[in-house]
Amino acid sequence: MSKKIHPNATAALAGLLRDNMTIMSGGFGLCGIPEALIAAIKESGVKGLTVISNNAGVDDIGLGTLLTTRQIKKMISSYVGENATFAKQFLAGELEIEFNPQGTLAERIRAGGAGIPAFYTATGYGTQVAEGKETREFNGRHYVMETGLFADLAIIHAHTADPEGNLQYRMTARNFNPMMATAAKVTVAEVENLVPQGAIDPDHIHTPGIFVQRLIKLDNPVKRIEQRTTRKRA
Repeated sequence: MSKKIHPNATAALAGLLRDNMTIMSGGFGLCGIPEALIAAIKESGVKGLTVISNNAGVDDIGLGTLLTTRQIKKMISSYVGENATFAKQFLAGELEIEFNPQGTLAERIRAGGAGIPAFYTATGYGTQVAEGKETREFNGRHYVMETGLFADLAIIHAHTADPEGNLQYRMTARNFNPMMATAAKVTVAEVENLVPQGAIDPDHIHTPGIFVQRLIKLDNPVKRIEQRTTRKRA
């Protein structure tokens, strides 16, 4: 068996967790979030965490569970509108937040994974987003300098993996997970399907296994729907 494959989330995170570390957590809304790994982080009791994620889950699901237990001290995020606990802690001054436009957050993570320390974007110029940041003018347009993001640990969710950690994502779960896999010292992936070596067409690999250090296979992945929207029956 591949040394990358671990029996469960707790085993996969063994020796990696510590107080005051920075963790990237993949997914979009509740789609493609590493729920099993988040649960193992909760059970570990580590605290003072800085978490980089597009959003903070919802109350009592995903990263929302770590807010409930107050294990997160800072969120670097884009959207947090579905989480009442997040809002309550922020407004009470109990949670530090670094808000980013969504595209800027994605590029900061991608840049970190590519070894790019900083870049310029026009997004946010002239707003609170640009306060305290370097700005420059290029070809008559103003830009804000943003720094790349790199974490101690990335926890991600993929649809399919082989024993070497080559990953495929499915649909919306491809948001943030692939770039986060490249932007941390250690990447741990939870996967829905584990296939033999060579079963994934090399042209269809989204994250090469070189970026993934540890894997777990999920037995019964939960498919949550954040906002169920349907048409009325005729």
